[in-house]
Amino acid sequence: MSNPSPLTENSPRLRIPELTCPFPSEVNPYVEEVDRDTLAWLAASGMIEGADNLARYGAARYGWLGGRTYPYAARELCQIVTDWCVWLFAFDDVFCESDRAAAEIARALPQFISVIDDLGDGDPVGNVFARSLLEIKTRIAAVGNADQLDRWRAMTKDYLFAQVWEAANREHDVVPTFDDYIVMRRRTGAMLTVFALVDVAAGAYLTPDEWRHPAVRAITEHANDVVVWDNDLISYAKERSGPNINNNLVSVLCRHKGCSTQEAMDLIGVMRNEAVAGMVALRPRLDALGSPGVAAYVKGLERWISGSVDYSLTSSRYVTAMAG
Repeated sequence: MSNPSPLTENSPRLRIPELTCPFPSEVNPYVEEVDRDTLAWLAASGMIEGADNLARYGAARYGWLGGRTYPYAARELCQIVTDWCVWLFAFDDVFCESDRAAAEIARALPQFISVIDDLGDGDPVGNVFARSLLEIKTRIAAVGNADQLDRWRAMTKDYLFAQVWEAANREHDVVPTFDDYIVMRRRTGAMLTVFALVDVAAGAYLTPDEWRHPAVRAITEHANDVVVWDNDLISYAKERSGPNINNNLVSVLCRHKGCSTQEAMDLIGVMRNEAVAGMVALRPRLDALGSPGVAAYVKGLERWISGSVDYSLTSSRYVTAMAG
């Protein structure tokens, strides 16, 4: 008797809709080196305890996420953005999606904000996540300009505060409304923190005015939605029996739209394909701006779509759960 698929809900079998992607799929030539050094950095950081847990991170090969989503980045820059992605995974797994109450996460925020905004008094940073955050910030400051650093700071603080909302949902068994979820998922998913580093990784400069341009904001929102909704679909098998299942668009649609699980998945597939089409439709308007920074940023968003799908469908972080 074969094991049931983790994407089954009694009967019939559930399926993830096709995740269409019109954007090229590429891999950074330094991906193996980045993957090796990211795992070494994570091990030295102290964020992940225990050989078995660290081995799971090694098996997930997070360097391939950075290599696929920043295929154009130089070696050092690809390392920085990949290490930042791994910090987000570790912080989410160990610090946020644990049994910590929302109030406990909220009380921890000042030490992270102090690190981000240079409010420390020079004393050593005790919390391993705050210490690693400081190290990442220092590296970003060394390769980016003040505007790029401030953009990353703002998006990271937005992400951190959103974790309190997500924790409150877990603590009180709340399935957020559809509208609330759409707004907050754009923040809890941390995508704006990694998008903020696209022009840094590309060696281009997206000015503050360009970052605020309506078309840039629109394509950023579309790309954000695609990546986090894809993640909700792909991670559903991993999360559906865990404490964070209410913070998933599948659960939101089932609760508030009266969908079955498969209907919810199919609807998300339609939504994400419409968002991809929105990105494609915006491309001529963005190209017409004639800005190298905007061009590099748009390319970076497109590679995040193709790269995150390619990575998620091959990484043990998700595939192991989907395979049962």
